[in-house]
Amino acid sequence: MAAEIKYADVEVGTELPEQVFPVTRATLVQYAGASGDFNPIHWNEKFAKEVGLPDVIAHGMFTMAEAIRVVTDWVGDPGAVVEYGVRFTKPVVVPNDDEGATIEVSGKVAAKLDDEARTVRVDLLARSAGQKVLGMSRAVVRLA
Repeated sequence: MAAEIKYADVEVGTELPEQVFPVTRATLVQYAGASGDFNPIHWNEKFAKEVGLPDVIAHGMFTMAEAIRVVTDWVGDPGAVVEYGVRFTKPVVVPNDDEGATIEVSGKVAAKLDDEARTVRVDLLARSAGQKVLGMSRAVVRLA
């Protein structure tokens, strides 16, 4: 469990620890089972390519969930996330090899929103294969 983050101790520009999340085809199968999203673009290479994708891609909600982990790990409480939204800009392409792909996520406190509610806005940057995969990735977080 992370140390309690206090609103008074956080400044605009505070950087959250960067994390790298591996994604393999096995990860996608596990996520599909948990989410019920068995769209073939997430497991069938032939189908993904037929619909114009470069290869199998990770689920958007999976990518989004991995990104917010940077915030929840930092604050120590998933319930502290008051609001979270993203725009999907590029898919996370997951090759069928031993390495798969990675999602690299960094975050920074972009604004202190409400002193009374102790909320801050955290902007996230999520990249895979050198490309930004989430745009406008922002979370509002209530701190101690």
